[in-house]
Amino acid sequence: MSFSSDVKKELSECQSSDIEILKAELYGILLFGKTFREDKIVFTTENSYAAKRATYLLERLYTPIIERQNALRARSGDSRLYRISVVDSNDCRRIFEDFGHSSSQVTLRVNRANLPTDSTSAAFVRGAFFACGSVSDPMKSYHAEFCVPHKNLSVDLCKILTEVTECRFNPKTVRRSGSYIVYFKESDQICDLLTYIGAPIQSMEIMGTVAVKQVRNNVNRRINSEIANIDKVASASAKQLEAIEYIKKTIGLEALPDDLREIAYLRLENPEMSLRALGENLSPPISRSGANHRMQRIMEYMPTEDSNG
Repeated sequence: MSFSSDVKKELSECQSSDIEILKAELYGILLFGKTFREDKIVFTTENSYAAKRATYLLERLYTPIIERQNALRARSGDSRLYRISVVDSNDCRRIFEDFGHSSSQVTLRVNRANLPTDSTSAAFVRGAFFACGSVSDPMKSYHAEFCVPHKNLSVDLCKILTEVTECRFNPKTVRRSGSYIVYFKESDQICDLLTYIGAPIQSMEIMGTVAVKQVRNNVNRRINSEIANIDKVASASAKQLEAIEYIKKTIGLEALPDDLREIAYLRLENPEMSLRALGENLSPPISRSGANHRMQRIMEYMPTEDSNG
């Protein structure tokens, strides 16, 4: 089951005895569904929880004659398409007009009279999500969207969302394949959206995923940093060993001053040791910068390219 389906499953379990809230949710489902007209009401979805919720709300609020159709989608393997239709045209007109719409309207807009409170607005957005919403698996990406069929409805939805003061939503809009996509990319905005519409458990799931990713990224950064440091130490050590071997073959290590001879022998015995560790193992111990200074003096014994040329 997809993450979007998990969200809709949780949303379908939202309980309320407030008729205004139930009507606002149904309004969101119908307005953002396939067809909402005076003579025809059809809600089509691939999600079984959305189909059951639409059926439940229609029967609870209006008791119309409903036709339910389930069909396998040819392009999606075993993915089912659920179609909920209000059969009687009189029922269609009754529902359409009860939400404050009429046949004289040129285009559908959100009738804000159906959303008198913050709770009804949240229920309306929940209904819209049932109809056209989706959320990506947070392990893959952070993306939530509403695929809205009409531009005016996308504008109205954005306005409703931006008016939610406690969440400070900042939805973006883009056109895709003839639809208008209202979307969120930030994980905190998506968490707030799911909590707002009634899916706090899935919101916490995203929060947990964000935390795991942050820990993983921090660990990876630390490991990469340590690997880079190890490579740096190994590279420096190789050059130092090369200089020490050159001195052995030419003048001999015994010809070095006492301080350089001591660190040269220590480096030969401990090629993996850092400069800080080398300094700490000298007698008396010295700082990293002191050990580095001695190594630089040893490196000066190596012939330069100019002297070789």
